[in-house]
Amino acid sequence: MKISGQRYGILLAATAAFSAAVATIAIAADSELTVFDWAGYEEPSFHPAYVAKNGDSPTFAFFGDEDEAFEKIRSGFKADLGHPCSQSVAKWRDAGLLQPLDTSKIPGWNDLSPEIMAMKDLATTADGKAWFLPWDWGNTSLTYNSEKVDAKDVQSLKAFADPKFKDRVSIGDNVDDAYALASLVIGVKDWTKMTDDQFKQASDFLRQVHKNVRLYWTDTTEIVQAMGGGEVDLAWAWNDAATQLNLAGTPAARNPDADEGVSTWVCGYVRFKDAPGSEAKAYDFLNALNDPAIATYMVNDWGYGTANVKGMASVDPKLLEEKGYAKGENSNENTLFQSPLPNELKARMIAEFEKIKAGY
Repeated sequence: MKISGQRYGILLAATAAFSAAVATIAIAADSELTVFDWAGYEEPSFHPAYVAKNGDSPTFAFFGDEDEAFEKIRSGFKADLGHPCSQSVAKWRDAGLLQPLDTSKIPGWNDLSPEIMAMKDLATTADGKAWFLPWDWGNTSLTYNSEKVDAKDVQSLKAFADPKFKDRVSIGDNVDDAYALASLVIGVKDWTKMTDDQFKQASDFLRQVHKNVRLYWTDTTEIVQAMGGGEVDLAWAWNDAATQLNLAGTPAARNPDADEGVSTWVCGYVRFKDAPGSEAKAYDFLNALNDPAIATYMVNDWGYGTANVKGMASVDPKLLEEKGYAKGENSNENTLFQSPLPNELKARMIAEFEKIKAGY
């Protein structure tokens, strides 16, 4: 669900029933390992130890969101590793797309955040099998151009539906973040228990937001360009949007203290069941990502946290405070954690969000 970087197109083979869907191989490097990922994570600074050992980065293929990735893998696209987020792991696993991880080949497994590892039905299952290496985490929060928007006007997430922001709003073209926003507004913190009435309330709010939306962004590059170019002033965006905007000279601020809070997500890596490439290189890549040494780069350049607690402990406390990781943004009282959704509810959200975006 969560990354910036150069935006890549997705080429789909024009076939019936979507059975021959093909993902764009945008970065072809080490042919013995293919990583199916969000655009931007191909950055070698995320996996320097892999490059040092193997001489090059893996080959990367890209998807726009996890539901697209799910359909492509299910339709036959082959890759070794994938990068879903917390709310999708159970769906991918239950569909038979994954194989368990061998944690004996991940020396830093025990350095992963106990809080993240305790999320129900995420990294491990009741039988003790490990399916998911949590890696990057962060928030989706209210982000705004601080020169054009008065902070007092964006103290509530309801601002996204305020007529004063008509044609100045952008939210992600991402069903999870959209319903996380709507869930927070209606007072739902545990979306796995959403009732039919709450689902209707959340959908109705998104319809009100739609009236203000100028564009639904698909990656952080798009929202950074839209805000930097003056197209929009208010966005529901990931941590790195404000980081990238400020680096580019556009004054941007996040409001993790909005009345209703923020949504926290955790993403990471899985190994596909029919992985065609090198098993050894797959674990080389996982271990390179989990290296504590990359934490400062992750926090400083992308505004995200890493699940490796040793890594986060190595980051300068002043930097952690600057990026919002020392302010309690992720307290249970202030956060909707994007935990795995029941498959039926996720399917309803997907279908309804498509209607909302189409104006229905």
